[in-house]
Amino acid sequence: MKIKAKEKGGAVSVKVMVKHDMLTYDQAKKKGTDANFITHISAKANDKVVFDMSTSQFLSKNPIFKFKFKGAKKGDKVEITWVDLKGNTKTDSKKIK
Repeated sequence: MKIKAKEKGGAVSVKVMVKHDMLTYDQAKKKGTDANFITHISAKANDKVVFDMSTSQFLSKNPIFKFKFKGAKKGDKVEITWVDLKGNTKTDSKKIK
């Protein structure tokens, strides 16, 4: 996971690229494997949820998403967590610049 987080004017802008194959049901059927895509993404800063998104198979492979929030400052950490269809979880964090 690649994360960029910058604070400017009281608002923190976050850009995240998640590395995931995002196999839809149709793609998995053609390959003869099980479907597996990210179903939930959330972000925390200072132990508060600042971003929460339920997803489906509509996201592309290695999806990129952006969001902004207030209530954090430079030096704080943003923690991103995703869960996929098979129950795999990945968490990563980055200091706000």
